[in-house]
Amino acid sequence: MGNFYLRLSWFLMVMVFVVLSGHYVECGSKCKFEAIFNFGDSNSDTGGFCAAFPAQSGPFGMTYFKKPAGRATDGRLIVDFLAQAIGIPFLSPYLQSIGSDYRHGANYATLASTVLLPNTSLFVSGLSPFSLAIQLNQMKEFKARVYESRSNHGSTPLPSVHIFGKAIYTFYIGQNDFTSNLAAIGISGVMQYLPQVISQIAYTIKELYALGGRTFWMLNLAPIGCYPAFIVELPHDDSDVDQYGCLISYNAAVVNYNKMLKEALTETRATLADASVIYVDVHSVMLELFRHPTSNGLKHGAKACCGEGGGAYNFNPKVYCGNTKVINGTKTTAAACKDPSNYVSWDGIHATEAANKMVALSIMNGSLFDPPFPIHKFCRLHHIG
Repeated sequence: MGNFYLRLSWFLMVMVFVVLSGHYVECGSKCKFEAIFNFGDSNSDTGGFCAAFPAQSGPFGMTYFKKPAGRATDGRLIVDFLAQAIGIPFLSPYLQSIGSDYRHGANYATLASTVLLPNTSLFVSGLSPFSLAIQLNQMKEFKARVYESRSNHGSTPLPSVHIFGKAIYTFYIGQNDFTSNLAAIGISGVMQYLPQVISQIAYTIKELYALGGRTFWMLNLAPIGCYPAFIVELPHDDSDVDQYGCLISYNAAVVNYNKMLKEALTETRATLADASVIYVDVHSVMLELFRHPTSNGLKHGAKACCGEGGGAYNFNPKVYCGNTKVINGTKTTAAACKDPSNYVSWDGIHATEAANKMVALSIMNGSLFDPPFPIHKFCRLHHIG
């Protein structure tokens, strides 16, 4: 039944686009929302981490950009599709000093970011120094610079001072808080500090509200128990693997986290007058895609497109997507498949452009919002082909 409702959701979205097809307009017009300010990790990083630590190479970006574009996937991210749908350009990373245009928002997300401040450096833990608290401070600095620019015009395109109340503030973060310590301390250990994660998210929304923000979309946590990297690396026994190849206990823990997150957003919403604090259930779409890829136009669920080893998951923790290493005396390369559009998982950790597009379509047709948010009443949605 789940795949039926997902297909119906996408059909309705297509119908919205058909109805509006005669009314497509130029970027930035005919929409109440003139910008997106995004906070997140690699699931929504459009180049921030690579701006700070240049290193990305192929096959990342192979599908849409035809070259590495600072995104941890083969093409576009959910936030890219959202920007296209409301008619604004792709978001420039806040950390990108060359070629950025912030007239329609900014992206503070970086690969490996967490909600909570990391305890050690990037080079020890692998976690980004740009946690949610840092991203919030960057947003505050951005607003201050926008106000300063009224009398001192700089070389970087900035928005008007009125943009902050006309923007969607999107959040797609929390996966690294959930997964970075799972192998070491287990589900019960991680669950002990997840309330702090959720509290920090609620605090950030309130701070952004004080800056003038009024529309907040919080994307929940995807079913990490279906991601090839976690299936291969996290401790489990055969009884913990469901019929789809996903880890039962870890996915159940994600459901518990999402429930706590949703409750916290309900409480936050009650404290903020005239604000829309929206819980966005991307988990349901991703779970459906992992479980029933062929029913949704794909071929592979819990199997990485870019990886090494073949088999059910095609993920080798010793050699990551795009890299070549000598393993047991043999040169081994984790190469990309030729058809990422048939996969849900790009590299074992991140979704493909194809999966991101399906999630974005479901978001923009309104089926994932809680409480309901009539985006089509605020914007003439653009085609996101």
